[in-house]
Amino acid sequence: MDEHTFQRKMAELIDRIKELPGKPEAAAEASSSADHPENGLKSSIGELQESLDYLRLSVKYLVFDLEATRRENAYLRRLVEQSNRERNGRAESDQEPENGFE
Repeated sequence: MDEHTFQRKMAELIDRIKELPGKPEAAAEASSSADHPENGLKSSIGELQESLDYLRLSVKYLVFDLEATRRENAYLRRLVEQSNRERNGRAESDQEPENGFE
């Protein structure tokens, strides 16, 4: 479920909640239509719970991915630094035999 769908479902749930409390017309409609609004509310709450679960999972994955990227970045930096040290060491050893004994 993407963010747009989540936002839309959240807005629907808020609208349904606003309709429920304190209105005499809503009470009359609720009694005439049996359990329809209640089922709709339960359905909306279930969908909201599903959206929140998906959001939690997405955040956990992003945190995991960020940590893995940081570890990989540190590893690659060490490799580059080691390669630079080796290259500088070879460059220094190539310059040493300037004492005339080549």
